[in-house]
Amino acid sequence: MMTEPTRIPPRDDDRGTRPAPWRRPRAVLWTTAGVVTLGFLVALEIVARGYGFSGPITEQSREVIFAPESGPLLYGGLALTMVVLTWRQRLIALGIAAGVDVAFFLVRWALDADMNFGNGALWVVLGVAVLGVTRRTGRERLLLLKGTGLGLLLVAGHKTGDTWLLITSKTRATVLDAYVAAADHALADPSWLVGRFLNATAPVSTGILHVVYGQLPLAAALVGLYQLRRVAVDRRFPAHHLVRTFLVIGLFGPAIYMIFPVVGPVYAYGAEGGVWATANIWPDILPPVTDPQPIPFDGITPRNCMPSLHTAWAVTLFVHSRDGSRAMRWAGTFWLAGTLTATLGFGYHYGADLLAGVVFALTIETAMRCSAHGWDRACVRLVALGTAVFAALLASYRWLPTEMAARPWLYGPLLLLVTGAVIHAYVRTARARTPRADVPGQRTVPETETKTSADSAGTTHAATTGTDESDNPGATDAKPELV
Repeated sequence: MMTEPTRIPPRDDDRGTRPAPWRRPRAVLWTTAGVVTLGFLVALEIVARGYGFSGPITEQSREVIFAPESGPLLYGGLALTMVVLTWRQRLIALGIAAGVDVAFFLVRWALDADMNFGNGALWVVLGVAVLGVTRRTGRERLLLLKGTGLGLLLVAGHKTGDTWLLITSKTRATVLDAYVAAADHALADPSWLVGRFLNATAPVSTGILHVVYGQLPLAAALVGLYQLRRVAVDRRFPAHHLVRTFLVIGLFGPAIYMIFPVVGPVYAYGAEGGVWATANIWPDILPPVTDPQPIPFDGITPRNCMPSLHTAWAVTLFVHSRDGSRAMRWAGTFWLAGTLTATLGFGYHYGADLLAGVVFALTIETAMRCSAHGWDRACVRLVALGTAVFAALLASYRWLPTEMAARPWLYGPLLLLVTGAVIHAYVRTARARTPRADVPGQRTVPETETKTSADSAGTTHAATTGTDESDNPGATDAKPELV
């Protein structure tokens, strides 16, 4: 008797099928991140409305028609969006942006309204998104939407930070400057020392440092554009770049302000604080070491010192400039040194803020780099170390300031030692994850001599198109970043 063979359905691997695009891990991750970001912006908008001012969504939406607050910022967002366009498309985009701005200028001039530029840049960024949704499909659509998102996130991040700062000034009636100033005695009061130095060398030193401090976003945009210069050719973004870390620092940093509100020495101990300052002694006279107490302060000055995000961004800029040309490496070093000097010399930060900013930056940078290139035990250890050191720094500033001021010979080197430990661990981990460069003039030995012709053809096609034939969502760049 003949029996019909059992029909066993083939496995997905046998049939060569893959999950639907919307169910792939990277798609799920991006969708989740988008929903969380949108929810955060809506919540921030509601809180801001409760305090009587507009939130980031309202502020960015009004700039479609009304005069923007920062035209250069909008054109910086356009520059990031244009990395996905060809040179011909970039020229067309710039021409449209300039034409729209000229039209708005003439209308505002005729109506005697507020004058500014940047609407055209925002219109073009939004137009790229519309083009991607309506006229492109597949990977090209995704690429255009990523470029649009990158440009809009730059602007939204700036406006979100402004809203956060307003909220800190409204919700934190007292500041902890007395605690940080006492702890800063362990570091020899660097803000007072550098402040006196700048006063003695003004106006040359102050003029240069004002430019360095104020144009840090421009320097970061130039490094970011350098890293993204091949997106239009390869038709994909690198796995990790400067803008990712910049945005995450700007997102999480202001949350720490709510936990540890500090206004800075020029406000708490200087003329900028007005009647709210404890005394007008910065930078000429050191504050007395007494039992610190929270200081009542106004509802206008942002509590944006702990940690120093300018320091964190400058450190990130320095790290990412290491894989550039010699001129870029020197520029990154100059911007880091200038930013540290400016933050101290202008009285915007204490020395303790800068140490916290360095640890904060390297921890975020490690997490972002490892999320792009893969986690391993060294990455987990480094992120855990950075998080622990950052928490220990904040706890010591809050609960041990008088002890630190009384024993500077112990706590000063200890603060520098734990910060140096995080720097050393980051450098060691980064070097271990960076492949060795080939020796010039020496032929590289291939890993295997027995590749099949099909593998060779697939490799050649991937190199030519800049895509991975496997379409692996977690695939990284062929050329990892150097640190």
